[in-house]
Amino acid sequence: MTTTTTRAPETTPRRAIIFHGYGATPADHWFGWLAEQLEDAGVRATIPALPNPLEPDIRQWDDSIRAALGDPDEHVSVIAHSLGCLSVLRCLRSLVGPWRLGALVLVSGFLERLPVLPELDDFIGDGCDVTGLSDHVDRLVIVRSDNDSIVPPTHTDRLAEQLGTVARVVPAAGHFLAAEGITELPIVGEALL
Repeated sequence: MTTTTTRAPETTPRRAIIFHGYGATPADHWFGWLAEQLEDAGVRATIPALPNPLEPDIRQWDDSIRAALGDPDEHVSVIAHSLGCLSVLRCLRSLVGPWRLGALVLVSGFLERLPVLPELDDFIGDGCDVTGLSDHVDRLVIVRSDNDSIVPPTHTDRLAEQLGTVARVVPAAGHFLAAEGITELPIVGEALL
């Protein structure tokens, strides 16, 4: 008589990493709310503190993002806001070998210099070549407002176009800051869950 043992399929836990932008911390805006929503849905969520957020350094931010990201796979979702979007895209662009993301959500993302923040010109530089990045992402969502006074909506639309998608618009949400009343961002939660 032979017996067979049925093994339960192994599941890799889903994880999400939320990256803040210029002048922000993990405790700001809608980041904690989103992390809580993801945790409640069984997704392990982290919000790394990027160093010197008021005086960002490309190398320091890249090192921090790379450390938090590890080896991305289809169980990983990355969410970024504002300057964090450019930094995440640069990190992804530098990955070698095969890689994949389950989801990439960019909120108020851009690749071009910002007229209202010339102090970031050196950090932004010439942006980032995003050609082919969307081929590595299962679900790509770009979110912008129609009245963002920091990142011109046209900047986010151009980023979306270069990534082969169209930005989703949240009316009257500004730059998605707590100071503008944005402490929850359901469109991002819905995109991930």
